[in-house]
Amino acid sequence: MLTFLDLSVIAIYGAVLMGVALYVSRAPADHEVNSKDYFLAGNSLKWWAVGASLIAANISAEQIIGQSGQGFVVGLAIAAYEWQAALVLIIVAKYFLPIFLEKKIYTMPQFLETRFGGEVKLLLAIFWVVLYTSVNLTAVLWLGGLALNALTGWSVMYCMIGLAGFAVLYSIYGGLKAVALTDIIQVVILVVGGAAITGILLSMVNVGGSMLGGFGVLMNDIPGHFKMILSPENPSYQDLPGIWTLLGGLWVLHFSYWGFNQYIIQRALGAESLQEARKGLAFAAFLKLLIPVIVVIPGIAALWLAQNAQLDMATLQAKPDSTYGVLMTLMPQGLRGLVFAALIAAIVSSLASMMNSISTIFTMDIYRDYLATEKTEQHYVTVGRFTSLASIVIAVILARPFLGGMASAFQTIQEYTGYIAPGIVAVFLLGMFWKRCNSQGAFGMLVVSVGSNIILKLATPDTPFVIRIWVVFLACLAAGYIISILTKEPEAGQPVDLSGIRFESAALFNRLSIAIGVLLTGIYIFFW
Repeated sequence: MLTFLDLSVIAIYGAVLMGVALYVSRAPADHEVNSKDYFLAGNSLKWWAVGASLIAANISAEQIIGQSGQGFVVGLAIAAYEWQAALVLIIVAKYFLPIFLEKKIYTMPQFLETRFGGEVKLLLAIFWVVLYTSVNLTAVLWLGGLALNALTGWSVMYCMIGLAGFAVLYSIYGGLKAVALTDIIQVVILVVGGAAITGILLSMVNVGGSMLGGFGVLMNDIPGHFKMILSPENPSYQDLPGIWTLLGGLWVLHFSYWGFNQYIIQRALGAESLQEARKGLAFAAFLKLLIPVIVVIPGIAALWLAQNAQLDMATLQAKPDSTYGVLMTLMPQGLRGLVFAALIAAIVSSLASMMNSISTIFTMDIYRDYLATEKTEQHYVTVGRFTSLASIVIAVILARPFLGGMASAFQTIQEYTGYIAPGIVAVFLLGMFWKRCNSQGAFGMLVVSVGSNIILKLATPDTPFVIRIWVVFLACLAAGYIISILTKEPEAGQPVDLSGIRFESAALFNRLSIAIGVLLTGIYIFFW
């Protein structure tokens, strides 16, 4: 249970966060906050704010709780979701950001409108609002509630309400600027707290020895949990099908998430320049390399502790998503409060990011364009704040019925998003880099994505979803090409003109990209 010292650490964290949020949310007396200020931080974000906010938005209960649970079940192979993302961030920074920033867009649906017209924009705007509210927000709340319940014994529902309320208090007034700048605090707390729990657990594994020695004990005693490429005989092969995690649909999920996902890419859209945005994504890529150390390794250590009768194996096997919460109970006073604060930081920063992105898409792509076209800037900011609040209330209500009975919410969410992700990636790639692609082709790719996913899921239920997503992605590209060729050319001005967009990057960014590539190659060779 939490002691007075733990609660004091948590209270200090909360007070500092609220103070910083209120401070950065201040506007000059003679300046009225407009939609650009609220939704894009007035294009004022530096590289360190962009990178930190990207990671804070990404590392949520889904990663910490879900991947720790999968670390217990499958091992280091689940880290593919983190390590491959580092390379995707570099590609996004190099080739996608110049196009988005040149178009001066607020949202991903807005880009689709300039490329394919209003129908495609409206369809995906509604889809993303529903997805972020009913899947992403609910997942973060549910998994966060589970972890807090395991540590405190409080009701999961009360824990979710508390997390939602905290996220609302510090983010709803200041918009993206408040979220992005407080995310710097969140990331520091997350890394320090995560490193602390990893260090303590490795010390428990190697009693009286070094933490590095503890890592060696884990590799020696549970070698199967340190394989990045699983064999077909592995019980988790269905979720992480060996070499197909490198060659298949996992890349499609990564590009959908890091390249075309509003609550991630919105930080880069709020950067003060392309150079700052690129440096921010490179910074985030380096941080991604560290994440498995603080989320996956604790799950593997939990398996070792359970095998050596220091934790209840039956409990962890029955509910792997409870692993991180159980591990937090092993932490000493004060440090337990820091780890608890790190978990809260991960959860509320993701909640705040998703709320802000939901409000951005709804306000700018649906409300402003179709419901109230001639209102003041202050009116749209107010609508954005109300939308943020409404989305988190809906997510609290939906969390238990949507995710309460699932063995692994992390893998379930990948399945959910996998139905539309191939179509979204295909639409954006052809939309950006093939001028002949038209709105009919875009609609066709989205229909093929959902339809073929359902057909393949029913016809070949034993096909790993990573392979299924890759096949569906190729089918989407083929459908987009054929339909676009057989129908009329895009309207004048719709194709993206790449002639004036500079994809060249600075020497520093190039060196950072090479370093990340070398590190990833070494990681995969060592843990193959």
